[in-house]
Amino acid sequence: MDIAYIPSPSTGVIHLGPIPLRGYAFCIIIGVFVAVWLGNRRWIARGGKPGTVADIAVWAVPFGLVGGRLYHVITDYQLYFGEGRNWVDAFKIWEGGLGIWGAIALGAVGAWIGCRLRGIPLPAWADALAPGIALAQACGRWGNWFNQELYGRATDLPWAVEISAGPNRDAGTYHPTFLYESLWCIGVAVLVIWADRRFKLGHGRAFALYVAAYCVGRGWIEYMRVDEAHHVLGLRLNVWTSIVVFLAAVVYFVLSAKLRPGRETVVEPDAPGGAGKKAADGADPAAKDAKDAADTKGAQGVKDTKDAKGAKPEGTAAAGAALAEPAAEGSVLTKDEPAKKDLGTAQPAGDTTPEPGTR
Repeated sequence: MDIAYIPSPSTGVIHLGPIPLRGYAFCIIIGVFVAVWLGNRRWIARGGKPGTVADIAVWAVPFGLVGGRLYHVITDYQLYFGEGRNWVDAFKIWEGGLGIWGAIALGAVGAWIGCRLRGIPLPAWADALAPGIALAQACGRWGNWFNQELYGRATDLPWAVEISAGPNRDAGTYHPTFLYESLWCIGVAVLVIWADRRFKLGHGRAFALYVAAYCVGRGWIEYMRVDEAHHVLGLRLNVWTSIVVFLAAVVYFVLSAKLRPGRETVVEPDAPGGAGKKAADGADPAAKDAKDAADTKGAQGVKDTKDAKGAKPEGTAAAGAALAEPAAEGSVLTKDEPAKKDLGTAQPAGDTTPEPGTR
């Protein structure tokens, strides 16, 4: 007898008048808002402009939804194009069925378009958004709880999820793999934030770390699931996908660290302080040295100009010094003996006739 378990909702939709509110869609929307909010904070911290993450998300999110749905429909085509199936159901995204691999792949194409239009590097934007994507997945997985899907093998653990009888499922208590993946994604987000602060990851390495860490968790969680899936060499298709993507992420991380170490100095050139910050931070030493030399030369020129304005001509200085010298002894004028000026007896300049009695 099960004494504890996680109950599942009796329905995945609530009708607000004529408007249906679907739990699956609600969880995805919450995840998008969380990703954009956290990504915006991280982007600003890296020197970007507020709102840039949201502007690019306008491109990335629709592409990601289409990519996620395409991956699901292609890998589970029998659910929509098999005998007795209705292919129109492939467009009913609200009923569940989004493949994270396709969502990330095609979402990256949309993000690339948005980044090109804004003139910013895609790897830097992906680094800022990486932990937010992990948190968005953590929120989105609860949509599977509303739809009673993506559970694991039967168990009587206290945290088992109760599943009611329905199409392609039997009533019972099962491993809540959606919960395991949600908690794992939260751990991945924390890991990426910590590693980014500790090691200053750049040029797409924070995003690569997110991808690699997610794949590790997805591999063992996928192995627990019991829903219908294609198998290759005894393993579920998504397990092989996790292995391949994990290896690709690790290779990118290692090569990027060797070829482009450090972090981008400027992530958005037209951000406040973005264009001038490069030289100030030493990203372009030659430009910085030239600027310093010009500043030094200009300061010296201003100093020379001030010295020239404050200096007195040499003749003026000499005349001032002569006037300041005291008269010779015996010719000092006093108040009792006023000076007598006899301009008529003054000897003309150039007259060399000796005075009487002089030879």
